[in-house]
Amino acid sequence: MAEQNTRLGIWLMVATTMVFALQDGISRHMAEEYNILMVVMIRYWFFAAFVVALAARQAGGIRQAAVTRHPILQIVRGLLLASEVCVMILAFTKLGLVESHAVFTSYPLLVAALSGPVLGEKVGWRRWTAIGIGFIGMLVILQPGVTVFSPLALIPLGAAFMFALYGLLTRYVSRADSGAVSFFWTGTSGAVAMTLAGIWFWEPMALPDWGWMACLCCTAALGHWLLIKCYEVAEVSAVQPFAYLQLVFVSLLGITVFGETLRTNVAIGTGIVICAGLFTLWRQRKVTAPSSLPRS
Repeated sequence: MAEQNTRLGIWLMVATTMVFALQDGISRHMAEEYNILMVVMIRYWFFAAFVVALAARQAGGIRQAAVTRHPILQIVRGLLLASEVCVMILAFTKLGLVESHAVFTSYPLLVAALSGPVLGEKVGWRRWTAIGIGFIGMLVILQPGVTVFSPLALIPLGAAFMFALYGLLTRYVSRADSGAVSFFWTGTSGAVAMTLAGIWFWEPMALPDWGWMACLCCTAALGHWLLIKCYEVAEVSAVQPFAYLQLVFVSLLGITVFGETLRTNVAIGTGIVICAGLFTLWRQRKVTAPSSLPRS
């Protein structure tokens, strides 16, 4: 039964990456036509409505979903994710989908590196070695000191840092709050923050673009729903490596739709970063497995 659930979880993760890749493509298209803050604000309105509707269907309803032992950290999480979305979409418009996601793949390594100071977890020499190798991969992608290097590459790197910190805070609050509570606060606090920031940049939107906006909102909700279902049927450590497929789907979209190119150094560097990231995931699973399994 566990094997069947894991297989289903893998397929759900693959579907999630496809939907999120499509979401990123639509986000790039919309951000090239309209202010990023306005686009993300509308997206978060739909996201907030989605999480509220989801909470209303759970036992205890919205009142239960809003009860948290870490209200400040939950708000900070929501602000971090909303900011990361804005920064990443900015990277799409400046660097394109391919190179932005190539740099963003470093976030699992950042999670591993920051898990010590943020969560107090022990990071052994093997994972530190993998982090160092991943850093080499980032240097291959960024090519510092070479004429093709652009400081704009720091934009998706900043987004990766924010997403890593968001993930670590999510793990921290999960010690006291359920996933439903964190999900509720992510959507609602992010929507409030984006409304306060984006309402000042409102501009009329053409009718066809409202169609694209609707698609963006639907893909965001569908992607999160698929991810929730994925984590319900399979362990995170078993399906997380397949999240890297988003880079593949995004690259195909960037090359075929937006006319982007995949430079050799980006491909090689991304491969190094992914291998290092997969090793850290494997090592973390191996280290935590004995304590998570029931004793016979």
